[in-house]
Amino acid sequence: MQLFYAPELQGDHYTLEEQESKHIIRVLRMKPGDTISLTDGTGNLYTAKLINDDTRRCTVRIIDIKKEYGKRHYHIHLAVAPTKNINRFEWFLEKATEIGIDEITPLICQRSERKTVKPERLIKVVTAAMKQSVKAYHPVLHEPKSFKDFLSNDHKGEKYIAYVEEGEHPSLKSLYSIGKQATILIGPEGDFSPEEVSMAIDNGYKTVSLGNSRLRTETAGVLACHTVALLNNELEH
Repeated sequence: MQLFYAPELQGDHYTLEEQESKHIIRVLRMKPGDTISLTDGTGNLYTAKLINDDTRRCTVRIIDIKKEYGKRHYHIHLAVAPTKNINRFEWFLEKATEIGIDEITPLICQRSERKTVKPERLIKVVTAAMKQSVKAYHPVLHEPKSFKDFLSNDHKGEKYIAYVEEGEHPSLKSLYSIGKQATILIGPEGDFSPEEVSMAIDNGYKTVSLGNSRLRTETAGVLACHTVALLNNELEH
């Protein structure tokens, strides 16, 4: 299934922007009367019929809708320190979206090597991954937040901070409750500072391990996302 993103879709007709229109007409060689699939990113999966072959603004008519397509029974929010090499952070965004994630916050920590990101580029990565993996829910990509500011917000559900220093910590797999909302903090390549860990614990976060290996930030983020997804999928099957 080739999926197109239509975030402003309302009513029974929709006009796609130029890039998507060119892809439909020139690359896929679709003609009026052919059908395509679209999502508005809020769980609706639409089937639409192509009305014209305008490569700048092709228009479709909605003929069917599936609501809550692929809806998960759990919610996961990852707050991850952006990597020095932004390509690695984009790789994390892509893979987490493919696996299934609800919210992502770039987390600026004491030891962060990268303090700024360009949200426009990151959103494009998330959107492309959503379409490629045929998801009807578009993950929310929040503005970057400092570690302290992130903790000041009231995050519901279970809260974890992945930490590799100072002794052993229980695994995320052993602590996470299947079907629950989870917020997981992933630190920079230099790990969280002891002060940040103490601050997180004071705010109700539990320290967890993601395994015996010392992982890159982006790998840790994908592993945390996959662990929660795998546990919940095991419940479903």
